[in-house]
Amino acid sequence: MNEAIITKNQRLGEILSDMDRVIVAFSGGVDSTLLLKRAQQELGENVLAVVVSSELFRNEEFEAAVQLAERIGVKVHQTKIKELENPDITANNPDSWYHSKKMLYNHLTQLAQELGYQYVLDGMIMDDIDDFRPGLKARTEAGVRSVLQEASLFKDEVRALSKQLDLPVWNKPASCSLASRIPYGTTIDKYKINQVNQAELFLGRLGFDLVRVRYHGKVARIEVPSKDITELSKYQDEIYNKFQSLGFSYVSVDIQGYRTGSMNEVLPEDSEKTEAS
Repeated sequence: MNEAIITKNQRLGEILSDMDRVIVAFSGGVDSTLLLKRAQQELGENVLAVVVSSELFRNEEFEAAVQLAERIGVKVHQTKIKELENPDITANNPDSWYHSKKMLYNHLTQLAQELGYQYVLDGMIMDDIDDFRPGLKARTEAGVRSVLQEASLFKDEVRALSKQLDLPVWNKPASCSLASRIPYGTTIDKYKINQVNQAELFLGRLGFDLVRVRYHGKVARIEVPSKDITELSKYQDEIYNKFQSLGFSYVSVDIQGYRTGSMNEVLPEDSEKTEAS
């Protein structure tokens, strides 16, 4: 491991060791998992992993996060937020990401006060400075700390440290809210969220691990890595029948392949970037 990563990891330890009791917003992704493990190493029993059940994320991800936190050996608190009850979120405008993050962070900071924890920590890293501007604003307003970012850690460095610590998610692909599959301006509701969720789960069962199903009304646009498009075509009848049962009339495959943030491509260049997946 190179010297720069070692130095940043030492800095992360120094930041954490100066804290007392901390809540870690834990999603089970590579960033928050490294954060949780390092917080445990520095603070021991004074760490609480809070796993939040959300209507905009898969229940399987919630359950996996709870199991991973327990496997690491950290105390776990399970809670939930109801984003679909907030019209600023369901409107699905670019600033809806801000309102979603604000709801999350406010919920966590209130929980910290009730349970007697001094800090709330999240897993934002240096790569997120450009891609999560609404989240950065909500985080700052709530007083949440992004200590991986404070230690100047980038994604490749987080993965390297996670691999060294033998964390099972060190190479896990990034995940994001299912709302990111729905175009801006199209109202979000449980039906649409379930459509894209069930469609992606079906493709996953066919063996496509990296996949997105973008919602365009009656049209479902599938993104898989370019190398997998030929393989995907072998299942065209099964895919069409399943997607039709979910309420889609047409199914298309994006010839550009899988890429994060494809729903942001239609935004004006001066628009504020949002969460991308």
